[in-house]
Amino acid sequence: MHDDTFDTELKLILEAIYLRFHYDFRHYSPASLKRRLSQAMQRFGCRSLSGLQERILHEPGVFPELLSFLTIIVSEMFRDPAFYLALREKVVPFLQTYPSLKIWVAGCSTGEEVYSLAILLKEEELLDRSLIYATDINPKALRKAKAGIYDLDRIAGFSEAYQAAGGRTSLSDYYTAAYGSAVFDKALRKNILFSDHSLATDNVFAEVQLVTCRNVLIYFDRALQDRAIGLFRDSLSRKGFLALGAKETLRFSDHAAEFSEFAGAERIYQKE
Repeated sequence: MHDDTFDTELKLILEAIYLRFHYDFRHYSPASLKRRLSQAMQRFGCRSLSGLQERILHEPGVFPELLSFLTIIVSEMFRDPAFYLALREKVVPFLQTYPSLKIWVAGCSTGEEVYSLAILLKEEELLDRSLIYATDINPKALRKAKAGIYDLDRIAGFSEAYQAAGGRTSLSDYYTAAYGSAVFDKALRKNILFSDHSLATDNVFAEVQLVTCRNVLIYFDRALQDRAIGLFRDSLSRKGFLALGAKETLRFSDHAAEFSEFAGAERIYQKE
């Protein structure tokens, strides 16, 4: 298929998804979308994006499955341990000054980062006075996140990262192993509110002291990146913290002047 034909069909299918299902992928990175939709075409046996569009519009079961191709549902607990160590050592002392905390994990995927954060807060005696908003656009990912159940063969990697992130005990203290899975403690979930939220179409819903949105903005185009960062700015209280992924930066954002680098190497910023 010629690139210009594919690009035209790409615009049409994204518009159709927005009009029919109210999911807005029109400002996601074109290169990433092309790769994922090409994979989806193979999965659904479609020779063109037009064929895929016809299926998602006329077959009810296709779009929910397609959503897994369009959203990021791969994550790890304590990914980039240096980030969590910086959070623990540099940001937590500020968070401890608040009588209560609200935290937003934007693009929480299947929940690994949320539980990592909950464990860190528990160890720093902050979890009981915290409310964590964990949001994503993928209902399937949110259900998995809320369940807090992960394959046992992933736990060794999680445990190693937990220790490197300054863990104070053993990760095994926070889960029960059963039938090849690790079920994380319900006590970690009592202060977490899982909810659907789109950075492309929804607005601010709470004032928070910390926003983490790690490895999400890299899949957005510049306009959507600025929209998302604007939401984070509006949501953060004065001197609140914004944490991005290792390959993300505020340097080229329209909102860069409204933040200062707090822990630059770990991509942690503070609102002015």
